[in-house]
Amino acid sequence: MKSKKALSISDFRFATENRNPTRGSTANCFAFTLIEVMIAITIFTMVMAAIYSTWFMIVRASRVAQEAAAQAQRERIAIHTIENSLTQIQSFQASMQYYTFTVQNGDQPLLSFTARLPDDFPRSGLFDPFNVRRLAFSLEPVADAVNNTSENDLVLRQYPILQGVNVDDQQNPYVLARNVQTFAVECWDTNAQDWVNEWDDTNSIPPLIRVSLVFGAKKSDSSGVGPGLSVTRVIAIPSQTMPASSQVPGGFGGAQQ
Repeated sequence: MKSKKALSISDFRFATENRNPTRGSTANCFAFTLIEVMIAITIFTMVMAAIYSTWFMIVRASRVAQEAAAQAQRERIAIHTIENSLTQIQSFQASMQYYTFTVQNGDQPLLSFTARLPDDFPRSGLFDPFNVRRLAFSLEPVADAVNNTSENDLVLRQYPILQGVNVDDQQNPYVLARNVQTFAVECWDTNAQDWVNEWDDTNSIPPLIRVSLVFGAKKSDSSGVGPGLSVTRVIAIPSQTMPASSQVPGGFGGAQQ
């Protein structure tokens, strides 16, 4: 019968090292090399750049969309204001110094007349309670020295006919629309049966008025003027000039009656 051999401390240590081969040895240890770290940093940088580019494009698209929406809203307000005021036009032959109808096209377009305006008309609170006011729609050049560009603003000036010119409104007119390339007004001539660019008979009101507005790119000395959005409205005037005979005391017909 064989006798069991006694285990020594050295035998126990040998058995333990065989069971854990990596212990006490640096040959089998795992770690990131410098190349692996650089590759990881490069990938992380590319991911962050892609995220930033996407975010920047979203912010830029949102800003462009907001500017386009604001410009479209301005365009609608501009044409609506002109149309609304023309349907409220008034004219009296006995007081033509207050009620002349003026149309001017060309480099300095102008549309001026007198109307009885509603309470929600722009800047009505400034002239309350005078709702019969003289209006003047015109184009004003505005220069941008920083970007070396220029554009035209469609502005509105007004004043009560019995009160006189308002200094604040004349110096700071109401801007209906910015970046307007063209503002043209045509009147329907019943004699010629055609549209005319000038209205010589300032003592009367044309039956039809055609207003054309062109909104577009900024004017630049280097690039010129880009294509723009054209809006045209044909407005039927419901009013006619009140003859002087009807304003004479005693009723219609005046002295004849």
